[in-house]
Amino acid sequence: MTPYEMTITAQAADIDELGHVNNAVWVRWIQDVATAHWAAAADPAHVDAYVWVVIRHEIDYLRGITEGETVTARTWVGDAPKGARFDRHIEFTGADGKPRVRSRTTWAIIDRTTGRPLRVPAEVAARFL
Repeated sequence: MTPYEMTITAQAADIDELGHVNNAVWVRWIQDVATAHWAAAADPAHVDAYVWVVIRHEIDYLRGITEGETVTARTWVGDAPKGARFDRHIEFTGADGKPRVRSRTTWAIIDRTTGRPLRVPAEVAARFL
């Protein structure tokens, strides 16, 4: 599948005392981009049946951005899922084409009815591979 992209512009509330986007905001954006991709690409029945939770983040902060700057977030999934887990990659790139932040996040799929993890169904994975 083609990577999913969206743009984000840093707002005043995103800026920390050093004058750039706070690390916690980048984590929120990582979740926002992943959730948007899930909503855009997944079968609506799957969105109703399952929810994803983060179990691990790896984030490389390469360059900061300041208020009013826009980044393009590009996300894709890694290799085939492993049990209930699926890795997602995100790269945020500035208007100059230089990467600002890269992340790999491991997500686990949860059955909304039981509240328990389950193996990623093949039909769910197929929409993202």
